[in-house]
Amino acid sequence: MSAATIVQLTDTHIRPAGERVHGMVDTYANLTHVLQQLRASRQRIDALVLSGDLTDTGSPEAYRRLRSAVEPVAEELGAKTVYVMGNHDERAAFATELLGMDSAAVDPDAPLDQVVDVAGLRVIALDSTTPRRHDGRLEERQLDWLADQLRERARHGTLLVLHHPPIPSPIAATEYLRLARPELLAEVLADSDVRLIICGHNHLTAAAALAGIPVWIGPALAYRIDPIAPVGRHRGLIGFGYSRIDLLGSTLVATAIEATPAETLYERPEQDVLDQLAALATEAG
Repeated sequence: MSAATIVQLTDTHIRPAGERVHGMVDTYANLTHVLQQLRASRQRIDALVLSGDLTDTGSPEAYRRLRSAVEPVAEELGAKTVYVMGNHDERAAFATELLGMDSAAVDPDAPLDQVVDVAGLRVIALDSTTPRRHDGRLEERQLDWLADQLRERARHGTLLVLHHPPIPSPIAATEYLRLARPELLAEVLADSDVRLIICGHNHLTAAAALAGIPVWIGPALAYRIDPIAPVGRHRGLIGFGYSRIDLLGSTLVATAIEATPAETLYERPEQDVLDQLAALATEAG
């Protein structure tokens, strides 16, 4: 049984009511579809982590739409909510509408980094954005702050969240827009208790490692990028998903969940499946 379960929702790209992303995608409908899945599952969920590009243009109205959809479900689930900046987000609106900060106290040049305890698992969220840029970077002061946080180990280790992947990509556009100088982050993470790094940004699902730590790029909730488009083409596709991150023993396990509506192939009582598998194991000796 999982000691903690976190759901990663990334690249929601919410727009004001009546607007669609690329003129086609109702990202608010995608978000509410997933939230209803979470409610209906009756699964234990300890936190919802929204890892950047929460709105498409930084509109305050879009942040309010997002929050009004997410927070009632989080409250019903008994889950904490962690909002993380992405390159499409706007710091002032993000801070006031999602973090409840006084607009007069928001410094648009100051990153919005956070630490949240989730059932003994430390979640550290880094703001990897720079205003008016789409690639990612971490300032020296952020790396120093992260090093200070990691000096003391957490009971169940640390989950690090940032929007921009600190790993290379085989796709030209996502490689161009990834986190700059990831080796600086790797130096801070060496010998730390960080067990997994989760990101978004690329609108595809991928995995690699940084400083020996697994890196997970979760599927986007808005739409997906074709990772093997025809040569010379960059293509976006209809489809969306999210991730569950489970603390199992001393390991964090990331699982991609397809959310695009599809017909059910089969559905059986879980215990029947477990009994069948046990019987097969017995037969095999």
